[in-house]
Amino acid sequence: MQIRIFDSFNMNEIILFFSSVDFNWSIIETIAVVLSVLYVVLAAKQNIWCWSAAAISVILYIYICFTAQLYPETGLQIYYLLMAFYGYYQWNKNDGKIEIAQWTIGKHLILILTGAIFTFLMGFYFATYTSAKMPIVDSFTTVFSIIATFMVTKKVLSNWLYWIVIDAVSIYLYFSRDLHLTSLLFIAYTIIAVFGYFAWLKQTTSDA
Repeated sequence: MQIRIFDSFNMNEIILFFSSVDFNWSIIETIAVVLSVLYVVLAAKQNIWCWSAAAISVILYIYICFTAQLYPETGLQIYYLLMAFYGYYQWNKNDGKIEIAQWTIGKHLILILTGAIFTFLMGFYFATYTSAKMPIVDSFTTVFSIIATFMVTKKVLSNWLYWIVIDAVSIYLYFSRDLHLTSLLFIAYTIIAVFGYFAWLKQTTSDA
């Protein structure tokens, strides 16, 4: 009985919270969100057309992030656009038959340490010399998204683990900038990243 009352209380609190939020929606953001979800779903299925959806969505997000004064994120979207073309090229080689790779723990530690250093440096710069909002958090998602996106183009299994963390942080980042639809997108991203990891892990096990 106490558990039911507690669960009911939590659910009422959640409903009250979302009902009190003035959600900000736009047509451009809606289209970008739909294409972004399509990209991640197709990537999880290892479908090469994921890169086409990615290219269109990031063009829209370049505009969205710039107008929201998320400057590191704007630069990230430009990088995404370049990686969309590179990813298509990589996956299209040898008729798209690229095996899923796994990197060593040592390599991941180096990447994480390097990413942390660049996050601090970028965050310090944008906090000191620009009007960027949430520069440290924005820099974190930017730097590690660059790393994770490159891992996707190389079909590295653990890219999904990186994305789970990045997407979870991005939920807070975008919600705080009143990009509510995009924050919901990153909730979906986080869930899809979990399924993507296990889908790729299953294939590596079956190919072994």
